[in-house]
Amino acid sequence: MPKLKMPRKSTSVDMTAMCDVAFLLLTFFMLATKFKPDEPVMVRTPNSISEIPLPDADILMITIDPKGRLFFSIDNQLKRKELIDNIDEYKKLGLTEAEKKSFALGSSVGVSFSQLKSYLAAPPDQQKELDKTAPGIPTDTLVTSDANELGAWIRVARNTNPKLRITIKADADASYPDIKKVIKTLEGWKIFKFNLITGLKAVPPGTAAYQIQNPGMKK
Repeated sequence: MPKLKMPRKSTSVDMTAMCDVAFLLLTFFMLATKFKPDEPVMVRTPNSISEIPLPDADILMITIDPKGRLFFSIDNQLKRKELIDNIDEYKKLGLTEAEKKSFALGSSVGVSFSQLKSYLAAPPDQQKELDKTAPGIPTDTLVTSDANELGAWIRVARNTNPKLRITIKADADASYPDIKKVIKTLEGWKIFKFNLITGLKAVPPGTAAYQIQNPGMKK
């Protein structure tokens, strides 16, 4: 007997539900994403062969521009609010809630405590202009000196969030004495572990690091 052939039918998949889910996810991420604030200065970091990644959260960053100006920031917005509350109480700055909110929503600060109130009272656009001429946070090699305001920021920040990982982002043209003041400040608080942010370059062939990275290669 002849075999019966089943008629072929085209398969159709209803993509409506998948499209709805995709647009819902897209809308969620658009509404929930918080954009990183702009950094106050552009820094061209030196290159190194280190591939150690930075942590994703709880970062305290000290930025040093080519002129040696220091800027201070932490990434956690909730901790930023707590930090400025503690700094206000410690230094008797008399900050308003609006000025504290400005600090919590901002990025870095690079002014002295005497200028901090007027800086935070300025609108964001004006703060960006002030960053161009900001003197930077005063520092010194002696951590207990009143002139070393960076030491006060680090001390209060570490008390606010002991999990903070300290990073130094210095421009390639920054002078060594300016970087040394930061390192001496950290040493003054018994902080000997920190990260230097650099760009990544290839490991030079023939070096010990190259042999470790390529154990099968001949010298």
